[in-house]
Amino acid sequence: MKPAAVITGTDAGGTVPVWDPLVRIFHWTLVAAFFSAYMLGDDGGTVHQALGYGVLGLVAFRLLWGVFGTRYARFSSFVPTPGKLVAYLKDLVARREARHLGHNPAGAVMILALLLMLIGTGTTGWLLSDLYWGSERVEDLHEAFANGALVLVGLHVAGVVFSSLRHHENLVRAMFTGRKRA
Repeated sequence: MKPAAVITGTDAGGTVPVWDPLVRIFHWTLVAAFFSAYMLGDDGGTVHQALGYGVLGLVAFRLLWGVFGTRYARFSSFVPTPGKLVAYLKDLVARREARHLGHNPAGAVMILALLLMLIGTGTTGWLLSDLYWGSERVEDLHEAFANGALVLVGLHVAGVVFSSLRHHENLVRAMFTGRKRA
């Protein structure tokens, strides 16, 4: 844990701002758009397509915000080196992993995997609507990306629950309030 002098913005309850409003709005809007598009499926027609383009737009925003955004939103603050990821995973198995105010190394890799999977889903969806309409191969790839994203979301939620229990903090609440325990 950082010394109190380094942690700024601590409120009376001992919490600090971590997730800025744009990260939180992005997160919950992405959740709604992806699941709506997924549930509509092919039968969703133009609504499914609009949601898919919305997902791509949200991912584009997140990539930009990952470069130019606030401290904990920037990829430079949380994307681990392979060595740091392996060390974190070893500590996790040994039940001595450090708590992170921002994303932990495993969570960071999950964020990147989800973004890549959503780019694959959206790109293949766009290809189906324009260049490769009716292509079974592209349709299968689009479905594989969408299902892969769903699997990653499940793993992400499991990781959030696990970390919340391990570190005695409500990470879901933090994604609504933007604040975590100092």
